[in-house]
Amino acid sequence: MPPRHTAILLMAYGSPNRLEEVEPYFTDIRGGRTPSREAVEELTSRYRRVGVPTPLLAVSTELGRELERLLNLDPPDDEIYTVHVGMKHWTPHIADAVDEIVESGADRMIAIVLAPHYSTISTEGYRRKVAAALVRAPGRATPNGSAAPISLDFVESWYELDGYLDAVAENVRKVRAEFARPQEVVAVFTAHSLPARILEEGDPYQDQLLRTSELVAERAGIEQWRFSYQSRSLTGEPWLGPDLVDTLEELAAQGHRAILVASVGFVADHLEIYYDIDIEAKEKADALGIELRRTPMLNADPRLARALHALVAQRSPHPALPRERGRERE
Repeated sequence: MPPRHTAILLMAYGSPNRLEEVEPYFTDIRGGRTPSREAVEELTSRYRRVGVPTPLLAVSTELGRELERLLNLDPPDDEIYTVHVGMKHWTPHIADAVDEIVESGADRMIAIVLAPHYSTISTEGYRRKVAAALVRAPGRATPNGSAAPISLDFVESWYELDGYLDAVAENVRKVRAEFARPQEVVAVFTAHSLPARILEEGDPYQDQLLRTSELVAERAGIEQWRFSYQSRSLTGEPWLGPDLVDTLEELAAQGHRAILVASVGFVADHLEIYYDIDIEAKEKADALGIELRRTPMLNADPRLARALHALVAQRSPHPALPRERGRERE
């Protein structure tokens, strides 16, 4: 009997590879609605300053390779693993990765968004793309020639996963130690802002972010910390706050001059890190007389690969698979 084949689908937001791709990329984000020329020019100018392509696709692919290696080091005799990468708004699209998984003959798919926290606006968009791709994809062929569906396990969140928390906390400790007076440092944890209406709808996004921040601060030995949002869009409706720039102004007014930023809502370097923090927030900090440092993103860090390996193990029907002590919640 052939071994059971579990395919892991890692998903990220996507990023253009060339400046000429910014407009179609932006259009895809807007669900096919063409953005204004001014909006395209603004986004293009930001990508021009940070450089394209950003590392998002490269590090996601590298992370996938390392995760696949770990999963196949000592798998159960009747199980094989493959890891595939798909982007929500650019190439390779999620649909392309799902087609690849179906064609590979996989029995089961574990879909993981490379963002630890759940929101109806963001996470559900990934789920819909996976579901739509599975509907369009031909069924997996069985020995008698019929088609069998792939079992889908969609991971909604992993904001309490130990390996992830430990890696971020370790980075926070290291960067804090680089300040002349580490005891005076205030840590600001950040994530991408979303429309404020999600709170009225009972969305757990903010609660999960605050929980992650609390756990990272606890593990890093940080007593002075705040949580702020970044990267909000101008859509004409209120977005979650406070914004990172506003928090910097508030901290400066209180006399703080050493700020550490840790973007717990992201795992990879991309525009929201390079521009919103390294350029926009840094310029504001300099103007306020603040020394601002940020933690490095995990990217394809082996610690993140090991954490995701533990996440897969938690969802495996094989109790013999190695497990870390952490857990994730849906």
